[in-house]
Amino acid sequence: MASHNQSYKAGETKGHAQEKSEQAMGKGSEAMGADKASGTAQATRDRAHESKDNTGSYLKEKTDVAKEKASETAQSARDTAQVGKEKTGSMLSSAGEQVKIMAQGAADAVKHTFGMAGAGDDPKADRA
Repeated sequence: MASHNQSYKAGETKGHAQEKSEQAMGKGSEAMGADKASGTAQATRDRAHESKDNTGSYLKEKTDVAKEKASETAQSARDTAQVGKEKTGSMLSSAGEQVKIMAQGAADAVKHTFGMAGAGDDPKADRA
């Protein structure tokens, strides 16, 4: 009977050893799975951070381009306004001279009509 009892204990010991081995393997697999999940999560965070950086750079570049175009457009508008101002000033000056000449002519005509014109005030003499 001792051999039967010994066989039983040996089988029981073998079963315990196998169970412990499976548990250890399971824990190792779980740990490997956790490490793998942790690595995957870190890689995802890294990609998200890189994407955020790329998006920020892209938006900064587009903003800088828009600012440059706005600055160029504003400068062009200032230049156009300056040219318009100069043309307007020139036209007003010319118009002012014409009005002055016409007013002098009218004054001379009135003086001549009323006999107040002097020797150099003859409007017909200016036209010749």
